[in-house]
Parts: sequence; C-alpha cells; structure tokens
Amino acid sequence: MKICNICHRISATDQDHLDCIQKRRVELENEDLKNKIPEKLDFAKNPNDLGIEVRAILEHLSKEKKSSN
Repeated sequence: MKICNICHRISATDQDHLDCIQKRRVELENEDLKNKIPEKLDFAKNPNDLGIEVRAILEHLSKEKKSSN
C-alpha cells in the first residue's frame, strides 16, 4: 500500500489511483487549452478584429490564468 501522490489518500496498489491520474490529465489539458486560446486567435496581435463578447471571454480567461499562478 502507498499514498496516492494526487489525492494523498491510501492506495491499495503501489500506484496512484487511476481516476486521480485521469482527473489530473484532464485538468492539465484544460489549462493548456486556456493558455493557447489567445495564440490561436492572434489575440495579442490584433484584438480589435474580435467581437466584444469574444474579447471579454479571452480577457476573463487571461485574468483567471494570471491569478492562479
């Protein structure tokens, strides 16, 4: 038995829980997607070409990313 590195609970196997591994993988993919959104839309180069709603969403995601660091 060992302690899961992700949830810090006891694991019956000598590995991390499979659901914890999958949950962490999904979280990392979501974070990576958030980081790439402005790059995909060339947000940094030409923000005036985007609609008001899209700019608001991207600004919100950028603030969320900065506050979590």
